Amino acid sequence: MGGYIAGTAPLVDAIRCLAPGFIFTTSLAPPIVAGALASVRHLKKSDVERAQQQRQVARLKAALNERGLPVMPSQSHIVPVYVGDPVTCKAATDQLLNTYAMYAQPINYPTVPRGTERIRLTPGPKHSDADITSLADALDAIWQGLRLERAA
Repeated sequence: MGGYIAGTAPLVDAIRCLAPGFIFTTSLAPPIVAGALASVRHLKKSDVERAQQQRQVARLKAALNERGLPVMPSQSHIVPVYVGDPVTCKAATDQLLNTYAMYAQPINYPTVPRGTERIRLTPGPKHSDADITSLADALDAIWQGLRLERAA
């Protein structure tokens, strides 16, 4: 789970020697495992969340396309938006975070070939229509500010 200890050298050594479970354990805490198991059990029985996520993916793609943003083809829940330059891609995602408080991953080489850099968007089932519109509007403003190419 991770942790940090600060103290004198003798104190840190004592903890290393007397608390190996604190230092060397890599197992997850039982409440976290129970929560994950409950989620898996629920999702095995429910299609509501999948349907809602697919709806929001389609809504995001439509909102981005309406604004002329270069949405790349995708069959999954990932909505890639083409940028084509690593520095600009990072600048766009930094601006999205710093100006609009929205996090999105810049995807650069070696994950994708040079010249195909993109922003990876992944709408979830709990994102509202307002969230989708806000994201599309923010990206539209960023595209305009960075003078990025629009979709043809």
